[in-house]
Amino acid sequence: MLWSYRARAGGNVDGGAALLDDPDTVGLGADAMPAAFIPVVHPPAALHNLHFWVRYTLIEYMGFMWEHGGYLIRRRHIRWPMGVYLRLKSTLSAAMHFVLLGRGRRIYEFQIDQHGIVRTSDTGVSLIEWDDVQRIRTYSKGFMMVLKRGTLPIPFRCLKADEVAAMRDIAAARAAGELQFRAS
Repeated sequence: MLWSYRARAGGNVDGGAALLDDPDTVGLGADAMPAAFIPVVHPPAALHNLHFWVRYTLIEYMGFMWEHGGYLIRRRHIRWPMGVYLRLKSTLSAAMHFVLLGRGRRIYEFQIDQHGIVRTSDTGVSLIEWDDVQRIRTYSKGFMMVLKRGTLPIPFRCLKADEVAAMRDIAAARAAGELQFRAS
C-alpha cells in the first residue's frame, strides 16, 4: 500500500502531536483515533440462520454444472452447435476438477446468516460476504449461488423443508437487492 488516510508526522514532529492538531481527535489522547461511523444495518426478515452439511456426488455436481452452463449459454444467446459444445466442455471440465480435487470425499459445513456464508471443510474455511453473491438461482437439483468468482451449489437433499423455504426467501431477498449490505 503506497498511501494512507492516517495523519502522519512531518520531519521531527511527534506523531501524537499531529493527531492532536485534528479537531476530531481533541480530547481523545495522543494514541487514540476518532471512532469510525458504523451504520446500523437491519437484515431483512427473510434472512434466517441456516446450518447444514453437504457431501456432493459426481452425478449431482455434473447436473448442477449442466444446468448452470445452459443458463449461461442461453443468456449469451449462443446457438447450436456451439452452445452444445460449450455446455459439454464446461460440464466435463467441472467433472474433471471435481474428481482431481477430491470434492466427493469432503464434507462441507455451511452456515448462512446475515453476515454471509461460511463454508468449512477439511481444507479450510471460506468466508463469503453477501456483496460477493451475484444471484441465487434455483435448479432442479438445488440452489446455485453465483458468486463474483465461482459458484456454490446447495442440493435440496441436504436441506429440510423449512430450510428450503428459508433459502427461497433468501433468494427472493437477494433478487430484490435487500441483501446488499455489509454487516458490522
